[in-house]
Amino acid sequence: METAYNYLALSGILTVLLWTPYIVGRLFVWGPLTFLTNYPQDFPKTEPETPLWMDRSKRAHLNMIETMPAFIAVVVAAGLLGDASAGETVGMWAQIFFFARIVHAIVYTLGIPALRTPVYLVSWAAILMIGFTAIS
Repeated sequence: METAYNYLALSGILTVLLWTPYIVGRLFVWGPLTFLTNYPQDFPKTEPETPLWMDRSKRAHLNMIETMPAFIAVVVAAGLLGDASAGETVGMWAQIFFFARIVHAIVYTLGIPALRTPVYLVSWAAILMIGFTAIS
């Protein structure tokens, strides 16, 4: 289970860091002074237009936030319910989840629609496989 817990921690770090491209982009679009004072004039009624990659980056981050509770739940359940032999399998699926989520964020931000859903489905399948391993 050590591998699974390592990738759980790495996934948490990834979740926290995925907002970085959007926020750095916002710094350049809004300008440093407006960025530091929090909001442009008349925000949110009017907002400086952002490039599409920024919007996609923000959505990739939100998607990770939505997915993390399920990932956390199955990894913790596998640790509590699974036997020692399941640890290697859970670790492998946790690793697959983590790398799929990195690829998902890149593909989503770059706007490659033909890859976004399949990569997401890999991470989704990893969560299911960990969950099935935990309860079997």
